[in-house]
Amino acid sequence: MGRILAIDYGQKRVGLAVTDVLHISANGLDTVLSHEVLDYLEKYIAKEPVEKFVIGLPKQMNGQESDSMKYIRPFVVGLQRRFPSIELVYVDERFTSVLAHKAMLEGGLKKKDRQNKELVDKISATIILQTYLESTLQFPRF
Repeated sequence: MGRILAIDYGQKRVGLAVTDVLHISANGLDTVLSHEVLDYLEKYIAKEPVEKFVIGLPKQMNGQESDSMKYIRPFVVGLQRRFPSIELVYVDERFTSVLAHKAMLEGGLKKKDRQNKELVDKISATIILQTYLESTLQFPRF
């Protein structure tokens, strides 16, 4: 069973997170420059099998896609061309940056560390992945 890899795509940086092989937990992986992410993923996938990409879908408060989709769509096309056998799903990423900052604050990180945008991107990807995992949970019937 391969890992699930989440991508929080931004114009400058991309936050990445992965599951364990049993798909139980979401863990921050890395933050990569946007123009280097496909090469990074190719190297990662050569070492660790990935069965699914979870892409953060930026939406506005009214539920419509945000303007940043014009940057994400070309990236997704390139991702699908490079890795055509890996399934891709979108997950609503509204509030992930806010939740990332909140997690950092509650985790006791100093202000300087909370301003680290790379860390925010990686935590955001982890939140996107955790959201996906929670949405796919199967609860037993009684």
